[in-house]
Amino acid sequence: MSQKQFESDRLFLIGMILSMTCWGFSWTSGKILASYGSPLAVSALRFSLTFISLVFILPLLKTKLSIARSGLFDLFGAAIMISIYTFLFFKGLVTGKAGAGGVLVTVLNPIISYSIMLVMSRRRPTRAEALGLLLGLAAGIILLKLLFEPANVLNAGNVYFLFASFSWAILSVFTSRASRYGQPLTFSFYMYGISTIIMLVAAGLDNLNGVLDNSDLSFWLNLFFSATITTSLATTFYFVATSKIGASRASSFIFLVPISAALGSWFFLGEIPQSHTIIGGLLGIAAVYVLNQRSAKTTDKKLS
Repeated sequence: MSQKQFESDRLFLIGMILSMTCWGFSWTSGKILASYGSPLAVSALRFSLTFISLVFILPLLKTKLSIARSGLFDLFGAAIMISIYTFLFFKGLVTGKAGAGGVLVTVLNPIISYSIMLVMSRRRPTRAEALGLLLGLAAGIILLKLLFEPANVLNAGNVYFLFASFSWAILSVFTSRASRYGQPLTFSFYMYGISTIIMLVAAGLDNLNGVLDNSDLSFWLNLFFSATITTSLATTFYFVATSKIGASRASSFIFLVPISAALGSWFFLGEIPQSHTIIGGLLGIAAVYVLNQRSAKTTDKKLS
């Protein structure tokens, strides 16, 4: 390996670690933002700032803004689902804990997404996939404390977080086809633009004014971090890194998200991780690892 290639790989390694840490810390930031008012209004402001950030980022990356008409259905579907997900994200954080929610959702998202893909492809899971899905099921049971406190699933935060996981899984179905219609970043740009309009209309002026009236420096710093640093920059870097180092290698860094979510909420919010969150989180990481290994092997066979 040449010195130039080594330095490039090291740069992407550092960038991916920082990006995934930002994704995890977004749960802490979201918990703070959720205290300022209506989840609809906070979501609308976050989408607005994300869209504005991408207006400046895309030209720097020389990204084409054209998208095929055949992708409009997936584009609007993705915009609707990410709007629902973000609303549930903030709604759950009103009553739920950022660390527990961050571990639960980031662990369950890829497992539910994989299950939906299996159903859509109309095939039975292999032994490795079945093992990964069983580990994921066990992780969900432990994270929600279903064995000893089955009513815990009905807690407001958990209900919203569970629905958020399912909405993200459906969102993944739409975004997985984004590259068919143009560049993925262009798809994201229009998706956030449409989502901004949806949430601004849904929130209404009264809710928006209420949040803005309550806003202070902490609100704007967290909104900037959540919308620009986490969503625009970190996600953009993830897309770029995926094209450079490969999807299977890039996806392995997602294991850092639930860890950083738990650590971020512990450090900034004083939410000490409980034993069921740690055990369930580790099981979930193992499940995603098994499923990612299977996904990587399938991709390699298709490319060979």
